[in-house]
Amino acid sequence: MIQVYLTRNDPGQAVPEVIESPEDGAWIRITAPTEDDLARIAGTCRLPLHFLKAALDEEERPRIDAEDGIVLIVLDIPVVSDPEGTGSLATLPLGIVISGTLIVSVCSGTAPILDDFAAGRVRDFSTEKKTRFLFRIFYRNASSFLGHLRQIERSISRIETELHRSMKNEELFRMMELQKSLIYFSTSLKSNEAVLERILRTKPLKMDDDDAEFLEDVIIENRQAMEMSQIYLTILSGMTNAFATIISNNLSIVMKFLASITIIIAIPTMIASFYGMNVVDLPLSGVPLAFEIIFLFSVIISVILGIFMWRKRFF
Repeated sequence: MIQVYLTRNDPGQAVPEVIESPEDGAWIRITAPTEDDLARIAGTCRLPLHFLKAALDEEERPRIDAEDGIVLIVLDIPVVSDPEGTGSLATLPLGIVISGTLIVSVCSGTAPILDDFAAGRVRDFSTEKKTRFLFRIFYRNASSFLGHLRQIERSISRIETELHRSMKNEELFRMMELQKSLIYFSTSLKSNEAVLERILRTKPLKMDDDDAEFLEDVIIENRQAMEMSQIYLTILSGMTNAFATIISNNLSIVMKFLASITIIIAIPTMIASFYGMNVVDLPLSGVPLAFEIIFLFSVIISVILGIFMWRKRFF
């Protein structure tokens, strides 16, 4: 899908205008494109085709490249991957191609961070200010990472509460899923920071003082998200190991309780089995109240054994 947006610097224009064909100062948003879509945009806008294809590779890492005055920036964005209804989080490459007159975004899937720009929810957004637009995308991306990290924090708290009384592995599987998401996030944020640092150092794009100052804010926001992901990853790793031990300990307590009950019940069972044998001259065999006496004796022995095991904290 290809959409073209343009802001005309109209003070009353809150939402970018959707136009039919690219023109100077426009933003071309390409989502899940076909080969024909990319070839048409590359020919119309005179852009390198391999720049447009770069972000379609899910294994593409964040980087910056330049060719004939055209700059390619690839960054990782957070997305919700839900192949089996787990709601797990992953990252997806987003390519930004900046030429002298246009800015083009390419993504193999839906990029939620771009929806706010298309809907006019970003203040002072202009498609003509390409460098500032790029930095705002990076800033929104870092904020999106932070939002997902807060959701992960809430999920960790819920799982922690459930694990206190759990003897199953479901919560551990959920924690492993969150841990995998945090590893993706941490790796992507580090790579995004490397791209931002290179932009600040080499200045491949035209930047004024305001742009340079905003870029530093973006780097700080991205670094905060990276530090949070590292903290949550460390916490989650420790919790996974601790609660794996807790689940094993809970199971051991249950097994010890069941073993204790089995031992207590075994006493009357053993006595009853003696009197169930086809043997003559057993004790009390000729007493009229033999059953009541033997039953009472068995109960007394079981109670004494139970009290002893309770005091020794067998259960």
